[in-house]
Amino acid sequence: MHPIPVTRSADWLNKVPEITLSFWIIKIMSTTVGETGADFLAVNAGWGQGLTRAVMGTLLAAALLLQLRSRRYTPWMYWLTVVLVSVVGTQITDWLTDGMGISLYLSTALFAAMLAAIFFVWYRVEHSLSIHSIVTRRRELFYWSAILCTFALGTAAGDLATEALGLGFTWGALAFGALIAATYMAWRLGGHAVLTFWLAYILTRPFGAALGDLLTQAKTYGGLGMGAMTTSALFLTVIVLLVGMAQYSQSAVRPSAVIAK
Repeated sequence: MHPIPVTRSADWLNKVPEITLSFWIIKIMSTTVGETGADFLAVNAGWGQGLTRAVMGTLLAAALLLQLRSRRYTPWMYWLTVVLVSVVGTQITDWLTDGMGISLYLSTALFAAMLAAIFFVWYRVEHSLSIHSIVTRRRELFYWSAILCTFALGTAAGDLATEALGLGFTWGALAFGALIAATYMAWRLGGHAVLTFWLAYILTRPFGAALGDLLTQAKTYGGLGMGAMTTSALFLTVIVLLVGMAQYSQSAVRPSAVIAK
């Protein structure tokens, strides 16, 4: 798969971050916050599933609108959208499973088919699935559609492995962590960069969810008993610090230097 020249939208710069270690740390922590944050609001804060879905869906729509209107990558805007996509993606899968009674086998297959369809149309239209060159509105819409679907798929696949198949959150975290490590090794050994990126992106969702359950569940259930509020607050603090550093670094770069890229 080879990228082809594209006509960049007027005044647009690349709308996504570089794929670095910091990127993956924030991504995994955002998936954990998506799991623990949704549980905290719906259960601990007493909002209930309906109000939590309505509020988070509205916030995601607002954040996505800001992201789409922006002409360049803005760290706080991008990662706020990712965190909210994580929460809403979790709620979509939970609603299908608990509210609609759809089995995790079916929802996992459904989201996998939807993601494959998005990638198929994206590639047919753009002749590329590159995550390094999101420089048009159309590419960005494909990108965020795929991102939302990976969170829903990752949630369904993770719940299928840890709940329906009885893997449990401890072995689930170890298993998905091992798969992420194997994907990284495949990339280091010459595997396709775009394919391994999306595989890792999907796998970080169930890994983060299993990690969140491991940290928040009571010790009598095999967890560490940190609770949803403490875990969410701790991870959000780390995310804010890392995103703040990225925002500061970008602000320190002269606009002329950015445009020159």
